Parts: sequence; C-alpha cells; structure tokens
Amino acid sequence: QVQLVESGGGSVQAGGSLRLSCAASGWAYQSYCMAWFRQSPGEEREGVAGINSDGYISYTDSVKGRFTISRDNALDTLYLQMNSLKPEDTAMYYCAMTFWCLQRLDENEYNHWGQGTQVTVSS
Repeated sequence: QVQLVESGGGSVQAGGSLRLSCAASGWAYQSYCMAWFRQSPGEEREGVAGINSDGYISYTDSVKGRFTISRDNALDTLYLQMNSLKPEDTAMYYCAMTFWCLQRLDENEYNHWGQGTQVTVSS
C-alpha cells in the first residue's frame, strides 16, 4: 500500500524559506509522476510543481524562480524548496503520486495523496 507522508511545513515571515519533504513508501515501480499541490480555505486545489521519472519538471507560473522541486530516488523522498515566500503562498501543501501522468499539475492525474502540511507566511 502506497503511503505519502509530508513534513516541513510551518510559519515564516515573507521573504523566508521552507523545505517540504514527502516520504513515499510502498511504491513498487521505477516509473512515477509526483507533484506538490496546495489549497487555501475557499479555494480550489492548485498544482504547484511536478516531476516525473524521466526528469521532466513543471511549475505553476506564480512560483517559478522561487520554488524548486526535486526527488531523492535512493530515499524515495520528494522535496519542495520554497524561497522568497509570500503571504499568498499560505496554504495546506499536499504531495501526490501516480504511475504515469500527461499533465503533471492536474490533480485528476493522481491517485495517491498525503495528508498535507500547513505553510503559513506572514507579512
């Protein structure tokens, strides 16, 4: 059974940095597509950054140049380095995983989800 466990969220001031981690267990394949999504109260869930086993990476426009997604295959862990954080980055951040995806930032592509980690950025 696939399990995704996020960590690294917290409260920071604008301009600060956080590094989110997502530890994956129970994945039996070399192929994968993984992504970070976020959701604020009253808002739809948004794809933030995605990566697949071929090394292709996608970012939503609002985080380009500030966030970096990466994966340590030896540790089966996905990361999201978030720099120059803004109050509008405040959200619950979720890790997601699937075997293959066409659109890395489309939540409908993913069938495994973590419980989320809260990120709060104050001005």
